[in-house]
Amino acid sequence: MTSERDDVTETYTDISRVGVVGCGQMGAGIAEVCARAGLEVKVAETTGEALEIGRTRLFNSLSKAAERGKISADELGVTQDRLTFTTDLGEFTDRDLVIEAVVENEQVKTEIFQVLDQVVTRPDAILASNTSSIPLVKLAVATSRPDQVIGIHFFNPAPVQKLVELIPALTTSEGTLLRAQTFTEKILGKHAIRAQDRSGFVVNALLIPYLLSAIRMFESGIASREDIDNGMELGCAHPMGPLKLSDLIGLDTVASVAYSMYNEFKEPLYAAPPLLQRMVEAGRLGRKTGSGFYNYP
Repeated sequence: MTSERDDVTETYTDISRVGVVGCGQMGAGIAEVCARAGLEVKVAETTGEALEIGRTRLFNSLSKAAERGKISADELGVTQDRLTFTTDLGEFTDRDLVIEAVVENEQVKTEIFQVLDQVVTRPDAILASNTSSIPLVKLAVATSRPDQVIGIHFFNPAPVQKLVELIPALTTSEGTLLRAQTFTEKILGKHAIRAQDRSGFVVNALLIPYLLSAIRMFESGIASREDIDNGMELGCAHPMGPLKLSDLIGLDTVASVAYSMYNEFKEPLYAAPPLLQRMVEAGRLGRKTGSGFYNYP
């Protein structure tokens, strides 16, 4: 007897055309992962300027992968040819899977899902979000196909990090979940874990309180930024200290996830410290702006 999981595994190759909404740090990384896996990838941004910045970011990453021997020179050219770029979501009409990877803002994401619901014509197309904290059910019910909406949460940098969180909403069908899992594991070669649709999911529910605790420690003058980071790197064998990691993630993203978690659970542990809020307001967002807890040339 053939199980549903077997059926889905046998047909995972039906996902060959992927759309990625957003070409920032995460969107570019997701697009790269999909293109390197042999998929036809169309990437969308809001403006021509943002699109060109994203294209440059993506192609630079691919070039560095070739320089390091991760892909051959021939593979570099073929992979670049699999990537196309647009400012018009209407060009996503033929996509088998669309992954939204824009700013962590519920209203913005909801509007994008409403547009995708109108323009993506394949009846069984999966609409996925890379959100790290926003409830998937809110995005799902904004469409006419809530059973085909799911969270596929990659980690930064997406071409390197092996983990992907799969987050089904209450409305997500088992078939959509199985197709998403088979896609991430069989095509992309990632390790997928499942999480309930709760703010923070698995990784950020554990990580964000830790990062916020480090920020509070620095804010209160208990220890210097270097001593906090060295303490966790050298004392707990963490590859990167919490303040450096916050800069890498982006302080605006850390604050957004903290806000979503606090809004859902009302736990003081999840509240963003005043220092973090002020740094975001000042535009000191970490590596992507050149300045956060540390400065980056």
